[in-house]
Amino acid sequence: MEIELKLLLTPQAAQSLRTHPLLKKYGTGQPREEKLSGTYYDTSNCDLRRAGAGLRVRQVDGRWVQTMKAGGGVASGLHSRHEWESPVAGPTPDLAVLRELVDHGSSWNRLLRSREVEQGLLPVFTTSVTRTIWDLRLAEGTEIECVLDQGSLERGKDKETICEIELELKSGNVNQLYGLALELLESVPMQIGNASKAERGYALLAPVPARAVKAEALVLSRHMSIEKAFQLIVANCMAQMQANEDGVMHRHDPESLHQMRVGIRRLRSAFSLFAPVLQVPDDMREDLNWIATQLGTARDWDVLADSTLSRLADAPTDAAQVGMVQYAVQKRAQQLHGEAAAAATSPRYTRLVLRLSQWMRACGWREAPPRQASTRLHDSVIRFADDMLDQLDRKLRKRGRRLHKATPEARHRARIAAKKTRYAAEFFQSLYNRRKLRRYVNALSRLQDELGFLNDAAVADRLLQDLHGKDVHLASGVGFVRGYLSRSADTDASVIRKRWKKFKRLSTPW
Repeated sequence: MEIELKLLLTPQAAQSLRTHPLLKKYGTGQPREEKLSGTYYDTSNCDLRRAGAGLRVRQVDGRWVQTMKAGGGVASGLHSRHEWESPVAGPTPDLAVLRELVDHGSSWNRLLRSREVEQGLLPVFTTSVTRTIWDLRLAEGTEIECVLDQGSLERGKDKETICEIELELKSGNVNQLYGLALELLESVPMQIGNASKAERGYALLAPVPARAVKAEALVLSRHMSIEKAFQLIVANCMAQMQANEDGVMHRHDPESLHQMRVGIRRLRSAFSLFAPVLQVPDDMREDLNWIATQLGTARDWDVLADSTLSRLADAPTDAAQVGMVQYAVQKRAQQLHGEAAAAATSPRYTRLVLRLSQWMRACGWREAPPRQASTRLHDSVIRFADDMLDQLDRKLRKRGRRLHKATPEARHRARIAAKKTRYAAEFFQSLYNRRKLRRYVNALSRLQDELGFLNDAAVADRLLQDLHGKDVHLASGVGFVRGYLSRSADTDASVIRKRWKKFKRLSTPW
């Protein structure tokens, strides 16, 4: 199993990396350089790709080597994959040799024996890379191969630049990969690289459209420990967060930004939920709050531009005045998407993801001072889930009293309580009766949606005032929009009473 941490950088940062003192400090010899050219093969239907495999033949200093990688996974830039490699006589794969290397009873071996692969392999894209390699031995004895690849991926006239480093674990502790990356990040700006060269090459065949990714359903066991449940929940939140990074960084996709923000909110909620049994480092909390704010500001303007102002579609008004407001709002939203992208590509965000991943893998909460350490981490999660859901439900029911007549601030507190309760119920949903819990969560979601509409109206009013303050020419349009949304909010408030009654009648499903 190959284990490596991939990080992306600019050519300017690559020059800084070459002279980085850490490479001299930990290096066991002089760096070496190789010229690599390779071709990736697949069928016309991309059978290998669809099976999660990649096959290439690479020329290294006049020698031909075939490599197949398959399975495994990637999380926070850490790639873990099965790898089979052998010399070949020329630039095309030798499947007979490869089949001898791959476990005979595996799906990968059956794939290599299939008629489609045996008879239909074609070159699909090529790579041309200059590789610089440093062999490192850290103070703890961990051995790491640091590889800097600079070059390109090509398919016909389409071309994409490669500039990345791979920190491959040769022996020792995988957490040291994160430690080394964090040290390098202090002076070399980098980003997490979750896509392999093969995935980036296949994107040249058929560009992948922006696709926002929602959280996957969690499956926990009633006999699972609190600690194990925490690890799975955090991994689930981080997977959602990172799955939407590309849409935020490179495509300015509003829905990707929304789902990345939801992943961060769920992660913060998980940290709050498990606070009675473990402590999260303050610096990670601060960085999570920072990136949440960066995305949240852009999201507020997205909501105003799309769902909130769309309510005016049938309103009798001066279309030109409202159109000016809509244009100004959309322009501001686009600007903030750029700022959100800059935040997501910044070293601070990269450091946050690396720190979180290292802390999770090393179970860093176990190193907390004795007064903060918990003796409950190995207890069964079911009792903990019961207790926490009870607390959250009671808090929500307390804040929901006379909700339809509450102040905006009180409604906001109730909305946050509803959100935390819903996230916790979804985290633990596999521990309870599915039908009963789904009814509870659905009622909670409908209540949260209505509270969200009112919160959107309050946020919209604040943003519109800000817009008016920066451009007095928008005064008439802003005034009309604020008045219309205020009247709509009064109507929405009447719906909340119905939603609250339906939720209040439900018994808890735990």
